[in-house]
Amino acid sequence: MNIDYVEFPSTNMDAMKAFYGSAFGWEFQDWGPEYVSFSKSGLEGGFRLEEDAAPRGGTIVILVTDEYEAAKDAVRNAGSELFNEQEFPGGKRFHFLDPSGNELAIWTKV
Repeated sequence: MNIDYVEFPSTNMDAMKAFYGSAFGWEFQDWGPEYVSFSKSGLEGGFRLEEDAAPRGGTIVILVTDEYEAAKDAVRNAGSELFNEQEFPGGKRFHFLDPSGNELAIWTKV
């Protein structure tokens, strides 16, 4: 089996679209007030409206880039702070929270 689609809980659809559009150039399709799908992300997915922010410490979606420093700047410029930056054999990565509190990471090979 392969992962086909990923969904993020969202407390604010407009903030999520602004963040991911600004930071990564993702594109969006509204499917009513409670669901937005995204594309141009490498793996399609969506945002589902929830009342509460996502708890930290769950599953982490990890994005990959060849332009690590530019990715750090893009995430900061879109309004998130970086944390847990680390280097490991063969790569490095950093973590960030999106506007609804979902934790993601971006890594690159070194």
